[in-house]
Amino acid sequence: MSGSGLQAAIAELRGAYEQVAACDLELLTRPDLLAALDEIETLSCQLPTMSQRLLARLQTETTPGEMGACSWKEVLRVRYRISTSEANRRLAQAELLAPRQAVTGPALAPVLPATAAAQAHGLINAEHLEVIRKSMAKLPGWVDAITRDQFEVDLVRTAVNVGPKELTDTAELRLFLLDQDGPEPTDVERARKRGVKKSPQGPDGMVQLRAMLTPEAWAVWEAIFAKYAAPGMCNPDDPQPCTSGTPTQAQIDNDHRSLAQRQHDALIAVGRIALMSGELGQLNGLPVSVIIRTTLQDLESRAGIGTTGGGTVMPITDVIRLAGHANHYLAVFDNATGSALDLFRARRTASPAQRIMLIARDGGCTKPGCTVGAYGCQAHHVHADWAAGGNTNVDELGLACGPHNRSVNDDGGWSTRMNTHGEVEWLPPPNLDTGQARINYYHRPERLLRPDNRPDDQPAGGDQVAGDEPRAATSTDPADEPGGPAPPGDQAA
Repeated sequence: MSGSGLQAAIAELRGAYEQVAACDLELLTRPDLLAALDEIETLSCQLPTMSQRLLARLQTETTPGEMGACSWKEVLRVRYRISTSEANRRLAQAELLAPRQAVTGPALAPVLPATAAAQAHGLINAEHLEVIRKSMAKLPGWVDAITRDQFEVDLVRTAVNVGPKELTDTAELRLFLLDQDGPEPTDVERARKRGVKKSPQGPDGMVQLRAMLTPEAWAVWEAIFAKYAAPGMCNPDDPQPCTSGTPTQAQIDNDHRSLAQRQHDALIAVGRIALMSGELGQLNGLPVSVIIRTTLQDLESRAGIGTTGGGTVMPITDVIRLAGHANHYLAVFDNATGSALDLFRARRTASPAQRIMLIARDGGCTKPGCTVGAYGCQAHHVHADWAAGGNTNVDELGLACGPHNRSVNDDGGWSTRMNTHGEVEWLPPPNLDTGQARINYYHRPERLLRPDNRPDDQPAGGDQVAGDEPRAATSTDPADEPGGPAPPGDQAA
């Protein structure tokens, strides 16, 4: 079918929907209403098959770069104003359920042919699809192709007759029974399952970790915990905590923490020691360090919060405690001038002082919708690249992750500019321009609270002025604090 034929068919489909939407439902009986609902439900299950085919075909005809994006996930997220997780879901389903393009000859069957056929007939819904997709991904690597295909067929047959909850239970049982006949776990299988995940920060500021560690990884932490999570070690309630050597009997007797709490405190101590060692190298031009932004008012009042370069919100008391161990944890803003940070065209790359200020000002990638934190970003020349005459001036720089930094070009891609409030605006290419926001509020949601009538000459963020000179928190003698003494003055901890 040609493009005009497809558009005509879609126009007929839209016209048919408008006719259905215009129908009067007041005089319908219960059987009529149920019959109509059944048909609508079946049609809603079938319609995604066309979207999957179109998306799969689009991926063979062009690239994300030609669309003005870094990935297909970004294309869908920007053009259709959906979440990253929804974009991932649609791409995964298109990859598994749409016909595959062959190098030569006719198209190949979908990766999950039975699931695709059931969806095309409207027999399973989106929830069934997700259960089947995730269950197939859990199949061990040693399962042969015939068993894999039969596993899919069995799940589809079950899905036709039950709901997602029952399908999930059945799939978990089948996976359990299947694994009983499998070989012993191998290094490949263990490597496939490894990972560490964190939850979003909760209302109380806490973050939950979930880990699946390989035997090697746990052997490493087992030895570390044996030392640093022992009773009496790294106790934050101890006026002079023991972070090396052997704790005294009094320190052991006065340690009332649980094992889980001791292991938590050991993680802090070991991480702090690693940061202070100076052996972690550099991250985007800065020594690996904890960088926190706050305001002078919050610091002096001992109330309020600080925000790390990774986006973690910390109570000001924790910020002050961290600052007691090194001189380069804090970027504190006030109304001082920032002329020392203006390097203009003296060099192409941002200085460490500029990077600290950008991390504190932007909080992360300035591209709208990007969730990459400041630690994973580069300094981006907003107005013009250095090679094109741009200045390496903190007021003309902004944070951007690597893919989005490279997406800015003069060949129909994204472009950037600095507005009157000191915020980086991103202008999309025509294929992705849907009138969306030009500013990323993900890392600085407090900017949404500012009054609309703020004067143009007042920078965003209140006291946190782009280009202001950072003040380093002073330190007393922290030699007895957990993690040991602070590093030399020219090292960041």
